[in-house]
This record gives sequence, C-alpha cells and structure tokens, in this order.
Amino acid sequence: MSVLTPDAATVLTALREALAAPATETATTAGDPAGRWRWTVRQRLAALGDLLTAPSGAAADDGLAARRTGLMRQRTLLLQRLGALNPRVLEHPDVTIVRDEAQRLLVDVQHHLQRRRDLAWDEVEQELGGSE
Repeated sequence: MSVLTPDAATVLTALREALAAPATETATTAGDPAGRWRWTVRQRLAALGDLLTAPSGAAADDGLAARRTGLMRQRTLLLQRLGALNPRVLEHPDVTIVRDEAQRLLVDVQHHLQRRRDLAWDEVEQELGGSE
C-alpha cells in the first residue's frame, strides 16, 4: 500500500466512510430521508476538491515534463467530474447511482494521487542520479 500524506489519507478515508454509510437516516433536509447522507458526502467531496487543487510541486523542464503535463490534464478531468457530481449528490433522486459515481471518482482520485507520488519519487531519483 502506498504512503499518503496525513491530509490526503484523512480526506480519502472520510469520503470512503461517508459513501459506505447507509443513506436512510432521518434528516431535516426537506423531508429527504437521505438528506444527512447527501450533505455529508457533499462536504467530503468539497474536501476532495481541495486536495486535488493543492499545489503538487514545481514544474521543471526535464524528461518528466510529459508525465507532469499528463497529470495536470488528468487532474483537470477529475475536477470536472467532481464539479458535475457535486449538484447531483444533493439533487439526484437515486442515491445508489450517486454513490456508485462517487465511488468511481474516489478510486480514480486515488490512482491519480498515486501517479503524483510516483512522479515525485522519480523527480527525486533524477535529482540524485538514479540507479545508473
């Protein structure tokens, strides 16, 4: 298993737990029995967005520039998906569909963060001369 920053691990775990929670609690949100679940997931998704928009390191003009550009493009797509999902969490009538979509996004974000960490390791290796 990969090493995550405490903030990233906390954000990912909080979203995973919120998605796993039953969406049938009684809430005061306009008679919607899943209202509390929806609001909690929405808050966790906002934290996920903050995690994705956090600076990930300085760009350099080196052999890793193409990977860095690919990661930026991937991050942009993830943020677009997150932006489309945010209102659906509160408004879509079928909680199961929303949960599935959010879980897919969570997995994709985890993969993105792993690629970002891999790139950071490769940058360090390149600085130090690698295994050559």
